[in-house]
Parts: sequence; C-alpha cells; structure tokens
Amino acid sequence: MTTSLLCSLAGGFLLTGMFTSAAPAGAQTLQYPAARKSDVVDDYHGTRVPDPYRWLEDPDSPESRAWIEAENRLTAAYLAEIPARSTIRERLTKLWNYPKYGTPFRKGRRYFFFKNDGLQNQSVLYKQASLTADPETLLDPNLLSEDGTVALSTMAVSDDGRLLAYGTSASGSDWEEFRVRDVAQGRDLSDYLKWIKFSGASWTNDGAGFFYSRYPEPADKALTDVNRFQRLYYHRLGTDQAQDLLVYERPDQPDWGMNAEVTDDGRYAVMHVWLGTDRRNRVYYLDLKDAKRPKVTGEVVRLLDDFDASYAFVGNDGPVFYFLTDLDAPRKRVIAIDTRHPERARWREIIPQGPDVLDGVQIIHDTFVANSMHDASSRLRLFAHDGRFVKDLPLPTLGSIGGISGERKDDEMFYAFTSFLYPTTIFRYDFKSGVTSVFKAPAIDFDPSGYETKQVFYTSKDGTRVPMFITHQKGLHLDGSNPTYLYGYGGFNISLTPSFSVSMLVWLQMGGVYAVPNLRGGGEYGEEWHQAGMHDRKQNVFDDFIAAAEYLIAQGYTSPSKLAIAGASNGGLLVGAAITQRPELFGAALPAVGVMDMLRFHKFTIGWAWVTDYGSADSAAQFPYLYKYSPLHNIRAGTRYPATLVTTADHDDRVVPGHSFKFTAALQAAQAGPQPVLIEIETKAGHGAGKPTSKLIEEQADRMAFLVKNLGLEVGGGR
Repeated sequence: MTTSLLCSLAGGFLLTGMFTSAAPAGAQTLQYPAARKSDVVDDYHGTRVPDPYRWLEDPDSPESRAWIEAENRLTAAYLAEIPARSTIRERLTKLWNYPKYGTPFRKGRRYFFFKNDGLQNQSVLYKQASLTADPETLLDPNLLSEDGTVALSTMAVSDDGRLLAYGTSASGSDWEEFRVRDVAQGRDLSDYLKWIKFSGASWTNDGAGFFYSRYPEPADKALTDVNRFQRLYYHRLGTDQAQDLLVYERPDQPDWGMNAEVTDDGRYAVMHVWLGTDRRNRVYYLDLKDAKRPKVTGEVVRLLDDFDASYAFVGNDGPVFYFLTDLDAPRKRVIAIDTRHPERARWREIIPQGPDVLDGVQIIHDTFVANSMHDASSRLRLFAHDGRFVKDLPLPTLGSIGGISGERKDDEMFYAFTSFLYPTTIFRYDFKSGVTSVFKAPAIDFDPSGYETKQVFYTSKDGTRVPMFITHQKGLHLDGSNPTYLYGYGGFNISLTPSFSVSMLVWLQMGGVYAVPNLRGGGEYGEEWHQAGMHDRKQNVFDDFIAAAEYLIAQGYTSPSKLAIAGASNGGLLVGAAITQRPELFGAALPAVGVMDMLRFHKFTIGWAWVTDYGSADSAAQFPYLYKYSPLHNIRAGTRYPATLVTTADHDDRVVPGHSFKFTAALQAAQAGPQPVLIEIETKAGHGAGKPTSKLIEEQADRMAFLVKNLGLEVGGGR
C-alpha cells in the first residue's frame, strides 16, 4: 500500500477562527482545516490517477488524528449555533422513549426475547418459563460497558435451552468475541473465543459444543488489514480455543467464507460456502451420524459445488434437503434434493417461482412459511409440506414482515410487522386454530391518523418503471415548497421495504416529506433487478435515484433547494455519486459511512468481498466504469455543491473511514459555493451495527439540525 505520512503537525490544523467573516458573496463561508496534498499518483492500466489525500487512509497517524480533531471541532461549532438542534434532540428523546420488543422464540422449555425499555443503549435479552410467566434478565449488554458501546452481535441457544453462546462487539467493530452463558444460573462459563467475524454459532443437539467460523489472528492492524482465510471450527464446551477442532478450510481459496448450521434433527451440519457478496454459493455438509452423540469429524460432502445460483437451506426430512434457490428462477423457488441421489435430474420442485419474490422460507408446524415481496412490501403465505398453497395471512397495512420465529414441530409462530407509520408490532399465529393475535404492541406518543403513505411509480432515464414510497402529512400542498428527505440504497440484492423510524416521525411532524425509492441493484424484484444495478450497470442505480428526485420536483412535492438526499454504506456511495453528477439538483446531502473511493475499496478489511457487486479497478475492463462514477474521483474544483454533512467513525472496519476522510477533504477544497461541507467523525463507533441509543439520538439530532438550517425548515411543526 502506497501511503504518504507526515509525523509533524501542520500549523493549519490549529483553527484560529471557525467562521470567516469577510468571505465574498457566493464563496465558502467556513474556514476548513488544512489538508495537505501529497504527490501520490497511481497508474491504472495506463491512466494516471492522483490520490493527494492518501495519508488520510491511516486513521491513527498523528497527521490524520489532528485533521480528525480539527474537523470535529469545526462541525461541533457549526451545529452548536443551530437553535433548533436542542428542540429536535428533545423531540427525538421523547418519541424514542417507549418499550420495543423483539420477536420471541422458544428453545427447550423456555421462551427468549429482546426488550428495550425505551432509552436503554442496548436491548436486553430475557428468558421466560412460559408466555404468561414473569420474564427474567438473561443478558444485559448495558452492563458490559459504561457508555453502551459494547453490543450483543450474535447469539445461539442450545437445543435444550440450557446454554447460550453469544458474541459481543466493541465500538461497532465487526470483530466479535464469543462466550457461553449458563441459562439457568445466568452466569458465564469459562469459554472465550476471539478473532471471529461474519459468523454465527450452531450447537450440536447434545449441547456439547457448537460450530463457528474465524479468521487467522491479524498482525498489527486489525481494523484495516484485509480479512481472508476464514476457517470452520467446532468448539467443545469447557475447552480452550486453541483446542477447537478445525472442521474445514480451503487454503487454496483464501476469499471463501463458510458457516455451518445443524439441522433440526441433529443429523447434519450444513455448510454455506460463500464468496464475497456474490449471491451464488456452494453447499457442503457433514454427516454427524447420531444426534445424541454427534461425530464432528469426517468427510465433508460437496453437495452443491457449481457456484451457479444461491441456495439457502430451509430444512430437511432425513437425507432430503430443502433449499430456497434462484436457480432458473430469479424470483426464487423451493426445491428438494435427496442427498442419496443428488443428481440434478432427480431434484424436485416443491414451491414454484411465482410473480412475487420469495424473500425467505421456513418450516414451522410442518408447514412452509413464506415471506414474499410484492412491489417491495411483504406477503405472508403458508404452503403445505408437499408445496400446495394453503392461504395468505392478513397483514395490517402496506408494510414489512421480519423476525419470523418457530420450529418444525411448534404449534405457534411469532413475527414482527412494521411500516412507515406503524411501529414494530409482534404477532402470534396459532396453527391449530388459524387465529392471528397481537402479542406485543408498542405504546408510542404519536398519532398516525394525520399522515399517509402512498406508493407511486416513476420512469427512470432508460424507461424503467421504479416504485417509490412517499410519506407525509395529509393535505400536503404540492407547491414545491416542502422539505423532502429522499433515502436510497440500491445494491447487494438488499430490499428497502417499509419500516418505522422515530427520526422520520420528527421529520414528518416538522412538515417534511419522506421518500424511499426501490432502486435497481436491490432485491425488490428478484435477481434480474439486482443484476440491473451491478458492475457496468451501476449507473442505472444513480439514474433511478436522480429520476426519483426529478419526479418529486415535477410533481410539486419539493424543489432542489428543499431536497435532501441520504444513504449509508453503499447508500453513501449513492449520495456521493448523485451530488457529483447532479450537484444542482439537491439542497443538502447526508452520506454516511460511504464507499467513496471505487478504485481502492477492495484493499481494506472485507472490501474485496464487494468486487462481486462492483467490479475491481485491478481489471482493465472494469476500471473505466468505476473511475467514471467513483465519487472521490469526480469532484470538480469550482463547482457549487449542496450543503453536505458526511458521517463516519474513525475505526469503522467495514467501510474504512479513509473513504469519507478523503472525500470530505477533496469536496471542501473544491466547493465554490457558500454551502457548508462538514464531516462528523464518531470516535467510539463502527459501521453502525450495535450503536447505542444515546449515540443514535445525538447523530439524528445533528443531521436533522443540519437540514433545518440548510433547507429552511421550520421546527415549529407542520403546516
């Protein structure tokens, strides 16, 4: 890695004044921290590309630390002068303060569920002897750190309900540490595992141990070094990690990742072998022989090794395995494979592909429970074990199903439902009676009757029909004056379905419009929709987003000066591309933890895994289109960019902060207009997972305050 470092601090980092008082009209009104431009230049297949802020890729160098601190001081001073900020924070805190429940599940004779009383930094895991018994605390992550920055990241309860394997992550890192807790006693055992990332835990049915995956211990830069050579292990309860049994590795395939899940009957360990974010995978399995005395050593059978489609294990009847797959079915179907006769000609189709996307399938009460997607909203459907359609379960409104729980022989299942104006509610379905009932409904200080959500369809640049959800106060005047928050993602087969957000309630109460388009690159219409936004077709995603903005303007919802765009991670890339391609179309931008350097993203941590969606600058064929839209490389000096607040964390080990650092430094240097370009850098957070409630509220208050100031939004409420 070519890096230019400077150990001594440049004088420009010490800010003598945050605001310039005598700036000419139309010029910058903020004095940004000095950011040295180095002479680093890379040669990509004959094209020389400067990278003057390469030194910012090292977040721990003295020069970078000084820049980070100076930028944070500037941003803090700017936000502190916005009177509405405290009012917004108070509203967020008040609305956030209501009990939130997770979907309960049963193991052995106990139920388990998560609950957050309202403002707890982390949700607490409870155990319950029955649905009517008093719940008892099993694990409270809030006790693991003073500031709530240690989060529960993974958990698995043994089949008999006696043992809990759980993972924790600190400060938002993807790195996890695993421990085991005795459920009855509520205390940890001696087991302690580390250097785990992108892994679950799956117990063998005897409760003697569990399968998990880990990487080799990194050298000296655990938060930036590339992650490769994941291996599958079996940890036997009460032993040191050094004694864990290596179940499977592929030293010839350093980029392969692998996870294992034990089947309900305890007979097999089914392995999903993955390559980056490619939806295609391989499926292997290990015959454990006897559920009561499983044999965790033996031959790993390569059942599906062609890497030709996605295969998600659903369940099994002995040697017959059921998979949800997109093989010859971009909207997915369910097939059965008899492992005794695995030839493709003998596969059976159980649930055929339909007009809607099969988003997920589980076997509960010997019934296939399917969560399908119709125009980006959920449908909950039941199929008999032979694949016959049974019925649709009614849902409250246009929304999303999440967290379905239940096992093969259970007579009940639980699921969560949410929508833009419908707080997450837990439902219980009784298979014997066919009755659905509300199990846990939140009590929140918000009346949704004054608001509405509609779904519209607009036309993108190439004529593609794209759906978009729009939520706002009833009786909205379409006069182009409404501050509008346009949020997008568009990548990695991830679907944006309706969801509830306290911060968006505050936005709506202030008279704002909230719009969520379902861009290509996502999974809303299956694999064809996903592939339409991959590789050299990534520009379709940006075109869809820009067309959404143009639709909102043309229909009178808003105008460019009142339009804010936001997105995180791949969505941060989306925002960066949008403002560098159409800077005049937006009034404000909120790119969070974004992938901004499309030429070097694969050189850090797990970034190489995204090549399957993006492509790589190492390829002479793929470099040109990446270079053409890479946000960092398409910033042009002398351009008037919209007001921009970049957010990241100084030790995000998913999308390393160098992306946001370099993008911010370049955008500040190029800005020709008076709109601010600021960055807010969290110092004890990562990519976003497990972020404590207190930090979430502060972060949202800062973003909303930034929009209030730069879009001219009245905080006094709606019209």
